[in-house]
Amino acid sequence: MARVFAKKFYNSKAWKSCRAAYIAERVAIDGGLCETCGLVPGLIVHHTVWLTEDNVNDPDIALNHALLRYDCQTCHNRESEDGSGDRCIIGPDGQPVEVRPPPSPLTRV
Repeated sequence: MARVFAKKFYNSKAWKSCRAAYIAERVAIDGGLCETCGLVPGLIVHHTVWLTEDNVNDPDIALNHALLRYDCQTCHNRESEDGSGDRCIIGPDGQPVEVRPPPSPLTRV
């Protein structure tokens, strides 16, 4: 599931509308290919700025097309706040099902 503080946002009309508009924009540009690899269709509208409790309700961050990217599952999972990958699992509707928080700075990798 999405992190507790983000559930309301990901279920909001504003996010669903923003996500649909961004996908339509990408489809018009290149058929909706993954913006990272450019090889397969995108699936996930990725926030390039990690959403936090402090910024999830800031439309200049959470709903800003300039801070979004349309990625395939593989490319999306490679990028995380700390570079560790496995950022989240996306359901068939393209919405987050489970988000893994970044590891604690005290966690040994």
